[in-house]
Amino acid sequence: MWATAGAAVLAFLVVLEFAAHRYGMYGPVTGLAREAVLPPKSGFALYAGLALTMVVLTRRQRLIAAAATIGIDIVLFLLRWAAGVPLSDGHPFGSGALWVMLGCAVIAVRHRTGPERALLLKGVGLGLLLVAGRKTGDTWLLITSKTRPTVLDQYVATADHALGNPSWLVGRALTATGTVGAHALNYVYAQLAVAAVVVALYQLRRVAAERRFPRHHLVRTFLVIGLLGPAIYMIFPVVGPLYAYGAGNEHWASAHLWPPSPPTLPWAVADLWPDVPTPIGSPHPIPFDGITPRNCMPSLHTAWATAIFIHSRKAPRILRWAGTFWLIATLCATLGFGYHYGADLVAGVVFTVTIEAALRSLDRGWDRAGLRLVAYGTAVFAALLASYRFVPVQMAEHPWAAGPLLLLAMASVVAAYIRTTTRWEADPEPAPVLPPTLEPAPANTAT
Repeated sequence: MWATAGAAVLAFLVVLEFAAHRYGMYGPVTGLAREAVLPPKSGFALYAGLALTMVVLTRRQRLIAAAATIGIDIVLFLLRWAAGVPLSDGHPFGSGALWVMLGCAVIAVRHRTGPERALLLKGVGLGLLLVAGRKTGDTWLLITSKTRPTVLDQYVATADHALGNPSWLVGRALTATGTVGAHALNYVYAQLAVAAVVVALYQLRRVAAERRFPRHHLVRTFLVIGLLGPAIYMIFPVVGPLYAYGAGNEHWASAHLWPPSPPTLPWAVADLWPDVPTPIGSPHPIPFDGITPRNCMPSLHTAWATAIFIHSRKAPRILRWAGTFWLIATLCATLGFGYHYGADLVAGVVFTVTIEAALRSLDRGWDRAGLRLVAYGTAVFAALLASYRFVPVQMAEHPWAAGPLLLLAMASVVAAYIRTTTRWEADPEPAPVLPPTLEPAPANTAT
């Protein structure tokens, strides 16, 4: 199973590599290779990947790995500085973590055998997948901007009237808070991976002692969300209200006050966000530039924050509170910065809960309840996308009916997930049926 999964991931990365080179960009494999030598752009993701790899190491091995990482980073920094490599092209440190992960892979192949080799390779694979996932996401976003010349923002903006135009409401509220609110939410939005790694490390804290991974953990959900989400971008390309109806300056939107008269993006429909909600008209696909990613439907930031919330429910109280805070702050940031419509968030929650249900069903063993839950979540997600695309005007004209229906559909999937998983936890899994032990027949004692 692990060999098949590894081959599938490798084939997927190769395909993306060729696609990226076709558009004049480094692919995920080339990007990782460059980061081993040049200033890495991944930054924290490399250290996060090493932290996940370290869960399979002993305490002494972790200290050696950390010391090697720091030493390699210092040496590479000095070599780049002496060679005149512009350090502004990426982060000054991080390559050492990549070198150590690759070194652990070499040690596993050459100096480990049996279960120890498998465990160490799983740890290395987990860390490298986290880093490669970031590079894969960058390539996917490039592909969406190059292959989808038109976007469906007018449809989603019209459907968003049923929810009360939350991006416009939260955008104006964030404007009123000044730079303090913008900087705070921008930090939460940008450091979503930090919260994910903290929760994941808590879940994987016993791997080194038990010499095995838990059957289900947050990293798996994160990776599946990142793998499937961009495929939906290709089906439903949307750029978001900041770009379609606003100034389109991400740095200005996330770190500064909105100026009185922001410059309108040349490709924007109008300069409306966050002051004036979009009018209800006849939506149609609109042409957009070949640079802005079509990464709104569904909101993967919402999806990942929802996954953090779900996986932090059985953690200590401080992590439960942190998971709740990160979810609420991420929802406010995605709306307040104009990165997403409210409809994107509803779809993102359903998307995550369905994936989480599928992964838990896969680990537990597919049964009727699991199949029904995944099928229902998939059907609701498909119905949401279809309603945004084909009946947005009717939804906008009847907000008091369409809005509650959207929220009720999302809540029904969440409720079904809670009900099903609670039943799973209450009913212990059946013990595996082992073949009977063959024992020799008793000797005949008759005389």
